Amino acid sequence: MRGAIGADQSGYESSREFASRRAIEYSRTIFLIWLSAVKMRSLKKVTRQCADAGSNENFLRFLGGAEALVSRALSIAMVVVLAVAVIDLVRFLILEIFSEPFGLFSTTLIEIFGLFLNILIALEILENIAAYLRKHVVQVELVVVTSLIAVARKIIILDFEKTTGVELIGLAIAIFSLSISYWVVRHVNAKEH
Repeated sequence: MRGAIGADQSGYESSREFASRRAIEYSRTIFLIWLSAVKMRSLKKVTRQCADAGSNENFLRFLGGAEALVSRALSIAMVVVLAVAVIDLVRFLILEIFSEPFGLFSTTLIEIFGLFLNILIALEILENIAAYLRKHVVQVELVVVTSLIAVARKIIILDFEKTTGVELIGLAIAIFSLSISYWVVRHVNAKEH
């Protein structure tokens, strides 16, 4: 009799084990169905977002953010360049003042003016970037003024002994063109205000 009870009990345990496994499988199946539904909703959401990302408004918003990020990075880089240029100018001036003969410049003033104009050009470029960040418009007048300063710097530090006539004609054309451009821009801006 004992053997029959033991067999019944083991059958009972195996049926309980079977029911337990069945419940686990059923729970697992329900979980997988739920997970598939969540994934489908997520997939639909991602698909909708991708479709929306293709719209002009979202793309333009992305481009605006990218432009702002690049402009800020350029501003920071220009500040670093300016700091290095100013340190270099100060170092150069200190070395020139405290070297033999004391108080006199062994290099020509034209080279020193070139260093000052480099810093001025960098400041103008930084102003261009800052103006763009403020108004999100490239200010043509600032660009033309920066170009005029750059060409003026080139003429100031120009070595006339090593310069050909063609280079001088090219610089003259550049100055003339930039001057006319500056006049036109100023004239248009004056009419608008």
